[in-house]
Amino acid sequence: MTETTAATETDYSSTLFLPETQFPMRAGLPDREPGWLKRWEDMDIYKLQREQAQDRPLFTLHDGPPYANGNIHIGHALNKTLKDIVSRSMQMLGFNAAYVPGWDCHGLPIEWKIEEQYRAKGRDKNEVPINEFRAECRAFATQWVNVQREEFKRLGILGEWDNPYLTMSFDAEAQIARELMKVSTSGQLYRGSKPVMWSVVERTALAEAEIEYADYESDTIWVKFPILGASSEVQGGDFARSAQLTRDLADASVVIWTTTPWTIPANRAISFSSKIAYGLYEVTQALEGNWAATGEKYVLADKLAAEVLAKGKVEAFARLRDVNPADITACAHPLRGLDGGYEFNVPLLDGEHVTDDAGTGFVHTAPGHGLDDFEIWMNSGRLLAERGIDTTIPYVVGDDGFYTKDAPGFDGARVIDDSGKKGDANNRVIAALADRHAMLARGRVKHSYPHSWRSKKPVIYRNTPQWFVYMDRDIAGAAGDTLRTRALNAIDATKFYPAAGQNRLRAMIADRPDWVLSRQRAWGVPITVFVNKTTGEILKDETVNHRIADAFEEEGADAWYAAGAAERFLGTSHAVADYEMVTDILDVWFDSGTTHSWVLRNKQKWPHLKFPASMYLEGSDQHRGWFHSSLLESCATNGFAPYSSVLTHGFTMDGEGKKMSKSLGNTVAPQDIIKQYGADILRLWVASSDYSEDLRLGKEIIQTTVDSYRKLRNTLRWLLGNLAHYQPADVVTFDAMPELEQLMLHRLAQLDEQVRGAYKEYDYRRVVSLLTNFMNIELSAFYFDIRKDALYCDPISSVKRRASLTVLNHLFDCLTAWLAPILVFTMEEVWLERHPGADSSVHLRLFPEVPAEWLNEGLADKWAKIRTVRRVVTGALEVERREKRIGSSLEAAPRVFITDEALLTALAGEDLAEIAITSAIEIGNADAPDTAFRLDDVPGVAVVSALAEGTRCARSWRIQPDVGSDPQYPDVTPRDAQALRERAAAGL
Repeated sequence: MTETTAATETDYSSTLFLPETQFPMRAGLPDREPGWLKRWEDMDIYKLQREQAQDRPLFTLHDGPPYANGNIHIGHALNKTLKDIVSRSMQMLGFNAAYVPGWDCHGLPIEWKIEEQYRAKGRDKNEVPINEFRAECRAFATQWVNVQREEFKRLGILGEWDNPYLTMSFDAEAQIARELMKVSTSGQLYRGSKPVMWSVVERTALAEAEIEYADYESDTIWVKFPILGASSEVQGGDFARSAQLTRDLADASVVIWTTTPWTIPANRAISFSSKIAYGLYEVTQALEGNWAATGEKYVLADKLAAEVLAKGKVEAFARLRDVNPADITACAHPLRGLDGGYEFNVPLLDGEHVTDDAGTGFVHTAPGHGLDDFEIWMNSGRLLAERGIDTTIPYVVGDDGFYTKDAPGFDGARVIDDSGKKGDANNRVIAALADRHAMLARGRVKHSYPHSWRSKKPVIYRNTPQWFVYMDRDIAGAAGDTLRTRALNAIDATKFYPAAGQNRLRAMIADRPDWVLSRQRAWGVPITVFVNKTTGEILKDETVNHRIADAFEEEGADAWYAAGAAERFLGTSHAVADYEMVTDILDVWFDSGTTHSWVLRNKQKWPHLKFPASMYLEGSDQHRGWFHSSLLESCATNGFAPYSSVLTHGFTMDGEGKKMSKSLGNTVAPQDIIKQYGADILRLWVASSDYSEDLRLGKEIIQTTVDSYRKLRNTLRWLLGNLAHYQPADVVTFDAMPELEQLMLHRLAQLDEQVRGAYKEYDYRRVVSLLTNFMNIELSAFYFDIRKDALYCDPISSVKRRASLTVLNHLFDCLTAWLAPILVFTMEEVWLERHPGADSSVHLRLFPEVPAEWLNEGLADKWAKIRTVRRVVTGALEVERREKRIGSSLEAAPRVFITDEALLTALAGEDLAEIAITSAIEIGNADAPDTAFRLDDVPGVAVVSALAEGTRCARSWRIQPDVGSDPQYPDVTPRDAQALRERAAAGL
């Protein structure tokens, strides 16, 4: 190199068009975000959006109501942020996307909190007037609605916060009652007695959606039911065969296995399967003192016999013969003789639910304590009656967990106590069975067992009178028009994100039992029906129904519990003495399931919403929760789903994929993230994650999100700094732009289609990926890198500089809009830095219209080849820097050998030195020396490094041979000299 530098080099930094911006490099989000929130509140941006979009098509994301009983957690933050991104992006796509937040305010968790306060003060809930108690529940819910409202707003969630919906508002309670009365009037509501999940701790029935499963250790027992004989009828009148079987089965027993010994007093049958092979087994050797004695005989499933006998510590046994359980007349109850309460015969019933995967091949059947047990008992009613068996289902366990009179011999025994701990029922039953030589073996097993998701205590199946909605009865007499059929058809007509959610919800609806609506609590909307005491029929009187609804509108559901309520509602048309006024309340899932009827259809209160909703969006647990109950309720009253689409997200896990738990100390509170990093970081994490799966969140993941955010912010800051020199009058038209600018606009046009498509499919991870890759790789590391020289150093009149500024303006408009639904605070800050004004906001914009003419695949293909060559050159320069042979790439003037004709053609007419950011480049198509730099994946290109010849320009730092050729500016290039003259002429 022959490089010289002027002896007295002038400082030209003030003559460069360097970036100028007040936009800070450090975001300071925790301190600055509240200011943007106040600004939006002062300008009422939500109202401005509604006014701006009043003529656009409606897009309604209906908010699934969170429960008002505590601070929000990270799952709430994930859910509400996703909803906000949906609403904001649909607004910017050209819809009127109003968002009305709501809260679930009734139910056991709130009631339980008030009861805890009572217990702490030594008060008895039952001694407090019910409406006084309900008022305290209402106040508690109101407090937490206000707390959660502020926490959601801090996340940047934009919505109708001053006019939310609450399930406890008077108009809501009135409409919930109306919906219930529609179901009742149409004949879908009935009171029946069947096993339901029962919480002894909370003294109420629970729905499947209120159940979670946890490990639980249960007593297990193998019980002997003595066989009473064989039936000749079953064997086609073959009395000889029947007699032989009776002799073979003499003193034999059917053995069952159960994990709920306390249900043995409720046993009324044994279930078997005609698809299973059974045999008669005799104990030939057993230790003294065992429950299984030598000579005893048992009927067992062949597949399980050895395992069962091993549990009984049988040392040797023999299989005597095949046995068809259908041939057995009946068995004796193993507690027969105890207080005279178990003298009935126990029939054997063929059941589809019986398998030989575990147990004995026989299922102990207590119709009051299991759904399968109940179903087979009820479906066998005619057979049982023919056998002279009483089909009455006993109420063996009361609501307090104590045995009732229907469990003779176990007075005072309790299954579960008030704290959720095991009572003495199991031990009492096991001892009684052992006394009667009815035990074969016992043990313990840890298994997944249902618990109340509120109290976290185990529940039991218990037969109680409850209010149900039929799943399979024809509605209004229309053949085949059942609630199940309606719901399944509605699922098929609904779009699911991800698609797997459809099959999941369909499977739940296909198999679910009748919907149990009643709860034995106080805080909620009552089941507003009257029942005729003589006939048991529900009163269906529209006048009465109107009175109830009108009263609720004025006074809320408390009106049901006020003195004289029955007289008020029944009026003079019906005698109060003839009717029972139901006191159970509705399942809260019915409350939230009705929201479509009093939120989406209330045009007076929320004119920008529509029914059905465009979307319901919740966590995957809501397939059995809000998605489920809303579907059933709307299908019961409307015949179709209340939503057109359903979007499901996963749960939040810690950084290692473990479930977050306070006991493990791995929870991440959204409040803590916001305090340390800001809400935009949390929002970026949500948008960057695959929400269709469970989402991980920990320190490393947050730090990765922070790093990604910082790069995006720096790119936007550079844009702002250079756009300080943008003049609308200097805009260059697309056709007059250099190819590199046209290429960037081509990429914008591509991205416009891709980003819009991703937002329409709710694929926010793809939006973030598209934009971060574009901004980091194509802008910062390529386009900006190349154009810095032209932007900083070119003359004012330079078409290249003006075209680049024109492109930067388009980039700014697109990027700030595309990122606005996700980084709501940062994009507002960036937008206002350039467009200040009292009414200015990025959130009042639509996604910009990008001209289709910008698309040019041929140009993109050409520049892909150019970038391939550039990659080899920059690779060679990196080696030179690493070996300290150069400092800046402007010190280099490499020779590039290209034997690939397509690459040579692409480079024709292009300044590769400018593209590779060197002072000069020599291109040839000869073979390169063996020592040349190459990349394995780019054949036909090699680079030999060389130093630039000439003098370094004091202004642009390029090393050029023509530095000093302009006598007026002897230390710069002619290009820089022209730039200086134009600046001087412009008075700069």
